[in-house]
Amino acid sequence: MNIDRYRVKPNSKVKLADWDPGDDSQFDGDKKDAPKALEKLTDRLEELQELLYAESKHKLLIVLQAMDTGGKDGVIRHVFDGVNPQGVKVAAFKAPTPIELSHDYLWRIHQHTPARGEIVIFNRSHYEDVLVVRVHNLVPEDVWRKRYDQINAFEEMLAEEGVTILKFYLHISKDEQKERLQERLDDPAKHWKFSSGDLAERKRWPDYMAAYEEMLERTSTKHAPWFVVPANRKWYRNLVISHTVIGALEELKMQFPAAEPGLDKIVIE
Repeated sequence: MNIDRYRVKPNSKVKLADWDPGDDSQFDGDKKDAPKALEKLTDRLEELQELLYAESKHKLLIVLQAMDTGGKDGVIRHVFDGVNPQGVKVAAFKAPTPIELSHDYLWRIHQHTPARGEIVIFNRSHYEDVLVVRVHNLVPEDVWRKRYDQINAFEEMLAEEGVTILKFYLHISKDEQKERLQERLDDPAKHWKFSSGDLAERKRWPDYMAAYEEMLERTSTKHAPWFVVPANRKWYRNLVISHTVIGALEELKMQFPAAEPGLDKIVIE
């Protein structure tokens, strides 16, 4: 699978209308073949995550951003199924609390970044401060515009401290979002996932697309790349992200720590 197809090159111009949210061209198969393929990838990810935890040298930060119903929860549930929860954490960033608002906007983010040997997944992230904040005019433009450079500097610091950063924008179409919202309305078991506020946000779709485009243009860097993941097909979304995460972990060339000397002479009675 050619993951580079979905990587946003640094300083490149992004027009999301040019990125097909229904693309599935990098998988040599179709939907019926996807579960078996994902199972193999999950087994490999489990091996690599155990190695990451055992070596306790590297850190992996995964950032998930999307419009409502984009699939952030689904990615966490399916891609990371089977990994050891002792070494994987999820941080979900909702509207900031009064205490969080009394600090700088990165304060609540930094305390959730990964320690050595950990994978941390951000369900939404510091990028809300150039997305929601921008669309809803929560701070002046001259304030949120400075945040692109601030975020780049923050992520560069994390990278220099040994954090591998992968950022995924789950790209769905407006029509696909409509179908997923309708499914939540039609299924009583999913009513808890439906919020009338999602409809208000949906009306701002063009504003969000503009905000996402500039975010992708301004903050996809060599040390913290963005990937625009086609997410209309959930099975394909999961395969793309699995391949990307596995590839990044394999590039770390990790090894298990050396065994304690003399283990071959120990007899357990």
